[in-house]
Amino acid sequence: MATEPQGSQWKTLDKDLNRISQVELAATYVARPLVGPGIALAFIVVAGAVAAVFFGHQPSSFVVIAAAAFGAYMAVNIGANDVANNMGPAVGANALTMGGAIVIAALCESAGALLAGGDVVSTISKGIIDPASVADTRIFIWAMMAALISSALWVNLATWVGAPVSTTHSVVGGVMGAGIAAAGFGVVNWSSMSMIAASWVISPVLGGAVAAMFLAFIKARIIYQDDKIAAARTWVPVLVGVMAGVFAAYLALKGLKKIVSIDMPMALIIGLVVGLVTYVISAPLIRQKSEGMENRNRSVKTLFGLPLVLSAALLSFAHGANDVANAVGPLAAIVHATEFGGFDDKVSIPTWVMIIGAFGISFGLFLFGPKLIRMVGSQITKLNPMRAYCVALSAAITVIVASWLGLPVSSTHIAVGGVFGVGFYREWHMERRLRRIGAKTGEVKRIAKEERRRRKLVRRSHFMTIVAAWVITVPAAALLSGIVFWALNSFVN
Repeated sequence: MATEPQGSQWKTLDKDLNRISQVELAATYVARPLVGPGIALAFIVVAGAVAAVFFGHQPSSFVVIAAAAFGAYMAVNIGANDVANNMGPAVGANALTMGGAIVIAALCESAGALLAGGDVVSTISKGIIDPASVADTRIFIWAMMAALISSALWVNLATWVGAPVSTTHSVVGGVMGAGIAAAGFGVVNWSSMSMIAASWVISPVLGGAVAAMFLAFIKARIIYQDDKIAAARTWVPVLVGVMAGVFAAYLALKGLKKIVSIDMPMALIIGLVVGLVTYVISAPLIRQKSEGMENRNRSVKTLFGLPLVLSAALLSFAHGANDVANAVGPLAAIVHATEFGGFDDKVSIPTWVMIIGAFGISFGLFLFGPKLIRMVGSQITKLNPMRAYCVALSAAITVIVASWLGLPVSSTHIAVGGVFGVGFYREWHMERRLRRIGAKTGEVKRIAKEERRRRKLVRRSHFMTIVAAWVITVPAAALLSGIVFWALNSFVN
């Protein structure tokens, strides 16, 4: 019998071990994308367990447990999609790292939801459907469940595609679709829906116009001045004061409704006082920080870094105070209807429901948020601290103006519209400067189509994807909701 050469056994063993290590490496590589969904699934299960603790004694507790799980799923999707609008500009401008942005956003969103989130939420989503048409408690519960499931699925799909969409519009579409499936088209308040449709145009256009206006002001008063540092010492404290005043009014009006109710005139007075105080404090600080700076645009940009970080944090706080309540509204309605055997147009949100919403947003942000943050911050157009400052300021100003005029607007559409507005303004401004330079030198010539395309500062593919997602959000969520309601009503009962 032939014997193997000495040492060949060890070589064979080394080969086998190498194969095993390669298999382990491949398994780790394949499993890495599943870590995020696995953690999210664990959170959803925990949310269902929390509901079981509170409602395990109820005969229909399985409905609340299922609703809590879907509510947690919805909250995770909000964190993955909606929060990017607040942090994206700051990250794109390199004022914040991705890790820093995620931590600040998670803390501020959770604080906004738990400290200043609404005590009461409209279960019929601002009068979209007539409550009398779904008077049967069972039908009402399935309608709210369908709205919750469909809106969560739609936001999840939009995140996967890379399109920031409005969570509130998704919920509205879900409620409308379930209402139509339950009681027909006559149940929908079409005047309210027409106002929401109008906000698809109003929100981004208003946000883009305000952001472009502030960027034009900064360029004219600071960037194109001979002594940029001296101009910055004059105007940056003014801009910081405006930002502080606007955000104070914004938070007083929209973010502190649980703590105290403030009307528009009082909010504006608060904003004015805070703005003046901030100007007085920031003027000497800006002067001190600008000492020894070179007369360059890069030097001026650093002065906007800290205000931009603070504005992103405040936007996240206000978003947590407002949008989380809208997102968990259907869940709160289901809990109320199950507990009391009926429903009201407005119900209180239990603390444990708000906690699910707050923690779900944090988990979604940590696990899936970077994709949309990069999209908003750097892939639509290039941002620096000044441009990102204009986007953040436009978001707060537009919400205040819209509230004053009684116009329904989406914070998501405003923020992304501000990014588009800054990018399109830069395109227009660059073309204008080139023509002026050409006119002075006598070298005016037609720019080739390829060269014009190369000079575009806003990515048209992202622009079309996002706008298309905005337009179809309500009808897509409504269609999904109608299908889910039909399935629940047909197969569960």
